[in-house]
Amino acid sequence: MARINSRILFLTTSPRTPQKMVPEIRLLADHFSGQKWTKPVQAQFMEMLRDEDYFFGKGEKDPAFSARDRINRAPKALGFIQLMPKIVLTEAGKRLLESTNTDEIFLRQLLKFQLPSPFHQPAEKAAQFNVRPYLELLRLIRHLGTLKFDELQIFGLQLTDWRLFNEIVAKISRFRQERIANNSQSYRTFKAKYLEKEILGVYGDTIKAGNIKTRESQGISLKKFVATKAQNMRDYADAAFRYLRATGLVEVSYIGKSLSIVPSRIPDVDFLLQSIDRNPCFIDDEQSYLAYLSNPAIPALYSDDRDNIINRFRQEFPEFVPPVDLDTESLKSLFNSMVKARRDQSISTQVTRIKNYSLYEDIQHTFSQILNKDLYDPSLMLEWNAWRAMTMLNGGKITANLHFDDYGNPMSTAQGNVADVICDYSTFSVAVEVTTAEGQKQYEMEGEPVSRHLGKLKKSSGKPAYALLLAPTINAACVAHFYQLHHLSISFYGGKSIIVPMPINIFQKMVEDSYRVDFTPNPSHIQHFFEKSMEIAQRSENEIQWYNELMAVAANWLRL
Repeated sequence: MARINSRILFLTTSPRTPQKMVPEIRLLADHFSGQKWTKPVQAQFMEMLRDEDYFFGKGEKDPAFSARDRINRAPKALGFIQLMPKIVLTEAGKRLLESTNTDEIFLRQLLKFQLPSPFHQPAEKAAQFNVRPYLELLRLIRHLGTLKFDELQIFGLQLTDWRLFNEIVAKISRFRQERIANNSQSYRTFKAKYLEKEILGVYGDTIKAGNIKTRESQGISLKKFVATKAQNMRDYADAAFRYLRATGLVEVSYIGKSLSIVPSRIPDVDFLLQSIDRNPCFIDDEQSYLAYLSNPAIPALYSDDRDNIINRFRQEFPEFVPPVDLDTESLKSLFNSMVKARRDQSISTQVTRIKNYSLYEDIQHTFSQILNKDLYDPSLMLEWNAWRAMTMLNGGKITANLHFDDYGNPMSTAQGNVADVICDYSTFSVAVEVTTAEGQKQYEMEGEPVSRHLGKLKKSSGKPAYALLLAPTINAACVAHFYQLHHLSISFYGGKSIIVPMPINIFQKMVEDSYRVDFTPNPSHIQHFFEKSMEIAQRSENEIQWYNELMAVAANWLRL
């Protein structure tokens, strides 16, 4: 049992995106089921996980701790895996691994997550929890219409007891009113002052007692204490956004940085808010709680009723008459397949508009917003926008490996075992990787994976392949590494690797040229640019000369 030493909502933050726990749970179940979750087993699991393409972490300093961080948090807390007395995949876990549509599975498990529980009990000076966090956050979004990220961070996380709901709503309403009254002040300053005031209120007695030392600092500083709590609250708010997004009930405005209920799913949310008990259950009965948590059929959802599914058909596909002889589960499957077809059609329509340059201004604007850090989840938006930009350059089959929602909007990033975007130009291929990481972290995260993904693409396609790394800025270590790979023939990477690291602003110029040029660009222009990279590398004295000359070439890539 974990002791929660927190004054705000404690939420699962590892893995950061819920879909990423699926392959990790599968790995644990396939190789360690029936074993005890000891430190040696934890270390073995981490060693195995580090070799998987979808895992970006390291876990080198303390592998056992890293394993517990991955498994003891969301997979265990949401009832997908049991670790005591031995490792067992629950019925909910089996359903998660078997399903191609995980929305309902995540929804049921998130609704059962509660504080306190036999897994999570408050420490002596923590908040007195009495809440199902995700149920109350759905209620907050439904009540307010939209819930901004900052409002969730500053106020929503204070909803440690469902009986505080009206108080939290009042705080958010006051925040909105005061923002209107103080619109001459920059929003960044307004928000920072409000956040600090709330933190000082939540942790007032802790501060008064002088207990403000943080693990990250050597000395005692109120400023550092507040900054640490603010970052923790940001991490929890980000987790709440991502996990709620996985239920299919909410949609994200990446520009407005807010959550709202998907209009067609309002009946689902209303049903849950009316039917689920707001109080936690089985707080002191671990066996009953485990049985409850691992049962994939509870709580009841709006879509469990056959009449409600037929109603949804009428609302979303009014011209279609569902067969009368299908049972509820078959009707769900049929409905999901039709939603998928609608999503695919929506993406196809986007592609048509992209290729005729109808979305040129929007694509360029989105790149600028990413550079200015004006978007929620810039990593996802960069991956999505890179796909749009490569599609607009025309020619070839451009595949985004991110996940799209039911309406063709970006939902979550690629899992990591393949390139973010793959461009198939018939006679050659291009792997596009994106990152918002900067400095040394960029090299650590992207140096080897980009090379590996390119090697994998060469092998699978059986034709020449190149790679492009897009980032707000490019780290010097990445430049040196990729320059070196132009010269080294490494069998594991499929020989010499032509990988071009490029800052977003240079790529924007390439996109602009394709829009303004008086002829239609074709794949040969793209291939010629990458081959030019090899030509320059072979005659350059060092990576700096290669990179500077190549960026100059990129600015004139259609006139080579």
